Amino acid sequence: MSSRDYLLRATAAEGQIRAFVCTTRDTAEEQRKLHNTSPIATAAMGRLMSAALMMGVDLKGDKDLITLSVKGDGPMKSLVATADSHGTVKAACANPYVILPAKADGHLDVGGAVGKGFLSVIRDNGLGEPYVGQTQLLSGEIAEDVNAYFSISEQIPSSVGLGVLLNKENTVEASGGFIIQLLPFAEESLLDKLEEKLKTVHSVTDLLKDGHTPESLLEFLLGDFSPEIHEKRELSYFCNCSRERVEKALISLGKKEIESLISDHKAQEVRCDFCNKRYVFTEKELEELLKR
Repeated sequence: MSSRDYLLRATAAEGQIRAFVCTTRDTAEEQRKLHNTSPIATAAMGRLMSAALMMGVDLKGDKDLITLSVKGDGPMKSLVATADSHGTVKAACANPYVILPAKADGHLDVGGAVGKGFLSVIRDNGLGEPYVGQTQLLSGEIAEDVNAYFSISEQIPSSVGLGVLLNKENTVEASGGFIIQLLPFAEESLLDKLEEKLKTVHSVTDLLKDGHTPESLLEFLLGDFSPEIHEKRELSYFCNCSRERVEKALISLGKKEIESLISDHKAQEVRCDFCNKRYVFTEKELEELLKR
């Protein structure tokens, strides 16, 4: 599916502030269609993917990956989004069909669906053991939790805003967000000015509802700090699964597990968690994998 989503990477205040702003409507809708997610799961997954995409574009290597993994004690159980440096993301959810009553303010209860638990951020450059940072979930609403990760694990003063707007048919009308960070050499007075401005942002979803583009959102957030756009990156949902990758995954299970599958004397189906594509292996093909 072609996507109209894109991200801006920018700086402001003569390089003392850096910012990532994105719209991810088509990406969130593609995820919804692939996984048939409930409205709450659609909102949670859309927020997590937006965060992963903005963090992914900051990766240095072509093959670098970043994974945001949320594990909570709520009915959604766990959700994960993996993004690369090229602007693609894929996501999966343990229970995509969660339905809960709306909160008192009428908004979807994403925090209630996620519950208490942990956010893990895994950075993998493919050269060795991935770097893993973990923080406790503050609210389960995703944006606050990503913000806490930056503050606690990376000690970067940040402001994270994420939103997903659904229409009456429960398809995605708008999705996106921002990450704004102060760099280490930023003047102390700048923090106060930035905090005052960000206090005016009550809901990213409302900003998206008003039709903001990444450019107008950047101007709204940082217009007083002379923002400069350095990069525009197209975004999309993309799963890189293949039969070869599934074969490698099956082999990695070990001899006993493959022998157990063969003992059923029937074809075995393996489904990709990220795109629901199905791969079928006959008994003979499993025997070939066992030899390898």
